[in-house]
Amino acid sequence: MRDLAEKWSVAPDWQSAVITAPGLAVRAISGLTQLMVSGDLDAWARVSGVDRTGVGAFGTAQGDRYAARLARDRLLVVSNSPLAIAMGWHADGFAVTAISAGLQVFEAEGTALDAFIARGTALDPSQASASAALSFAGISAIVYRHDGKLRVHVDRGLAAYLWTWMETAACNIAAESAD
Repeated sequence: MRDLAEKWSVAPDWQSAVITAPGLAVRAISGLTQLMVSGDLDAWARVSGVDRTGVGAFGTAQGDRYAARLARDRLLVVSNSPLAIAMGWHADGFAVTAISAGLQVFEAEGTALDAFIARGTALDPSQASASAALSFAGISAIVYRHDGKLRVHVDRGLAAYLWTWMETAACNIAAESAD
């Protein structure tokens, strides 16, 4: 039987994976708690203490606990530590789902960041939008800024693909800056 695994990119060791190019550094981020919150976001904010608004694409999130807006009634809540809230449906009208294991997070920074973003999406990075969910590098992603760096969350199954894309984009940006 043919081994179809040979077609897939091998995922790097995310703990030590780094892409560096002139003006650009990209690394994987681990250890974040990621929750999907759906439903009544006002009730979520009252119970959790986490802002119901959330940042949109290219918006700036701050702090150790924040939210990215995905839809009118959906947030991705990100925290450096676990939140003391039960998973599942809450009688207040919202549901909380742990998705930390399902999403890989990347962080990019540097003077070539706008060129990197321009390769990933046609959206203007200087214009924040209502939703952080967008198509980046041809795949669905959640994209925003945090502490001056770009954060990109993708389905873990697509992380090796996006890593390969980011390596290629970094090489191309470096080649263009050398010209």
